Order: sequence, then structure tokens, then C-alpha cells
Amino acid sequence: MPTAKFRRYEYRRRLPHYQKDNRSLFVTFRTQTGFRLSCDARDLALRHCLHDNGKTIRLHAVVVMPDHAHLLFTSLRDAEGWTFALPEILRAIKGSSARSINKLTGRTGPVWQDESFDHVLRGDESLRETMDYVCQNPVRKGLVDKQKITSGCGSSVKWLDCEMA
Repeated sequence: MPTAKFRRYEYRRRLPHYQKDNRSLFVTFRTQTGFRLSCDARDLALRHCLHDNGKTIRLHAVVVMPDHAHLLFTSLRDAEGWTFALPEILRAIKGSSARSINKLTGRTGPVWQDESFDHVLRGDESLRETMDYVCQNPVRKGLVDKQKITSGCGSSVKWLDCEMA
């Protein structure tokens, strides 16, 4: 079982980042300026986002777009009762996906911007609205047809709590 290493619930880079126990987080992170992910790279990034579901996070929804990713999740607790912290969760997802994407594309260097935007959700209504936003993002951007949202290139989207959407 993974162990929570980062024990602080608030940290600061250029933007403040807050995390509350048992509250869902909506996180957006972007690719480096000018870098767009191919279909294969988006699918690879999606697999990395799904990897820790049930281990460090309970993932509610995720979408990987050509230039950014949205995740909606609730942090889980380690065996000692500590909540997995946002910095370690994002470091794992962004780091492992960047290595795989660079290997796939034959490039080196950062894939994702250092900073991310995160928001602690206030309740179930906010969770449903945010899930809808995440799941409809590729439709609004014209990447997928509404009927084909769960399959095919450009639809690197998963929602795991369908009954809430």
C-alpha cells in the first residue's frame, strides 16, 4: 500500500493550493506552451491518470485534451491514516505520464507546466456540475461527437461515477 509522504495540506507555488480531508478536488494542468498531445499521447496520459485510482485517489472523472487535463478526485488515506497530498498525487501522474509521452514521441524535457489549478469542491451539487463540465469538455471543443464520447481518438475521457453525472 502506498504511503502518504507529504503531510501538509496546503502548499504554495505561484498559486495557492488547498486540500481538505474527504473533499473532492477539481484539478487542471496544462501542457508546455505550444505542445499539443497526439491521440496516442492523450490515451497514454489517461492511463497514467487512471493508474492510482483506488490506491491514492478515488477518481470521479478525468479528461485529457490536446493541451490540458482535468481530474476530479478525492484523496484517499494511507495505512497510517494520512491523506495523500495533492503535490505527491500530481507529481506521480505528471511525472510518469511525461516520461511515457516523451518515450512515445522521441522528445525530452517537460511535457506539463509546473503549476496547476485546483479547487476544493463544496458539496454534491458542485461535484455533479464539475463532472458534467469535465465530461462535456471534449464535446464542446469538437473533439468527439456526444454519442461517441467513450471511444475513439480525442475522447480520452472517463467518468467513474456515472450515476452522479
